[in-house]
Amino acid sequence: MICAIIQARMSSTRLPGKILLEVANRPLLSFMIERVLAAKSLDKVILATSHNASDDPITAFCKKEKIFCFRGSLDDVLDRYYHAASSVGADVIVRLTADCPLIDPAIIDAVVEVFKNDEFDYVANTAPPESITFPEGMDVEVFSFGALERAWKETRKPSDREHVTFYFWKNPDLFHSYRYDLKDNLSKYRLTVDYPEDFEVVKEIFTRLYPINRLFSLQDIVKFLKTNPEVFNKNANVLPFQGWKPSFEKDRQKGYL
Repeated sequence: MICAIIQARMSSTRLPGKILLEVANRPLLSFMIERVLAAKSLDKVILATSHNASDDPITAFCKKEKIFCFRGSLDDVLDRYYHAASSVGADVIVRLTADCPLIDPAIIDAVVEVFKNDEFDYVANTAPPESITFPEGMDVEVFSFGALERAWKETRKPSDREHVTFYFWKNPDLFHSYRYDLKDNLSKYRLTVDYPEDFEVVKEIFTRLYPINRLFSLQDIVKFLKTNPEVFNKNANVLPFQGWKPSFEKDRQKGYL
């Protein structure tokens, strides 16, 4: 069974509650769920959040939207993923994060197809992060339950536990991995929601494109941003992957770096 697990929490330090911010009286997470459910390669979609009381609004959202919700560790997201996948008997896991509400279902299907066509342990389109071609916000990672279980058992490094898949792409000798890239480099576009500037961009995209086609593609987004540079420029200067820094600091404090 191929199961998409969307990790979500309310306690973002840079933009608290970002995944339930609303566009046209509708939370971003609702838009994302709609887009993920449109992917043809998935057998099941679940949302994985924490036991922390701050994440109660996420479970309330899932109950209202009839989405299966798993609750686990707040900081050990690898443990959360392992138990979430175990709870539904997943053979293949598609990792998605709730701060990527614009995710294109066709990209999910494409990465899953690459994974299925070879004996890979791990396939991703934005990791390793060096010289990526996809925009941040179109992140899709696919891995076997066996690989997930191995990482869960073996790694103790805080950054590996918090970011789930670091152990895969940082240890290419242990896992058969592959990165799926585009012919054209679209990495200059920032489509995630991590800062207020990001939300302004995503809000504009949904407001303008959703009424025309609710499942608008990455190509539609790029076309819109090219013709509306004032929107593109709202978050063009935000540095990528800043959310990794606190985990690396924990690594240093525990003597892993």
